[in-house]
Amino acid sequence: MSGPGGRDEAWIGSRREARERALELAYEMDRRSISLEDVVAALPLEPAPYTMVLLRAAELERTRADQLISDTSTRWPINRMPVMDVVVMRLAVAEMLTTDTPTGVILAEAVDMASRYSTEESGKFVNGVLSAIARSVRV
Repeated sequence: MSGPGGRDEAWIGSRREARERALELAYEMDRRSISLEDVVAALPLEPAPYTMVLLRAAELERTRADQLISDTSTRWPINRMPVMDVVVMRLAVAEMLTTDTPTGVILAEAVDMASRYSTEESGKFVNGVLSAIARSVRV
């Protein structure tokens, strides 16, 4: 069944699931200080293709994403932010930099994940930082 704009609802759901799985694995990589290869090698099955796209992009763009996050959040240094917020923002920035996914979709998904998995204020914080980054990288 096609959704709004002719988009397949299963495709939208699978992208959301891919982002959720990418968040889980990126958080594990960050907390355990292990590489993408190591985390994938320990899994019984390789993650969905879009999960891998996001994880590879986040790994490749980590330095740039961290710089953008740090430059944008002048009140909170990245090392003082909740880890989950940082992981969510790294994935979102990487998706902005490397895919043609609409900015609104990236922002909505990131804010939703931050709101569900981090602090009470995380949704607003992540939205503010990512919106400012989007204005600078997505012209």
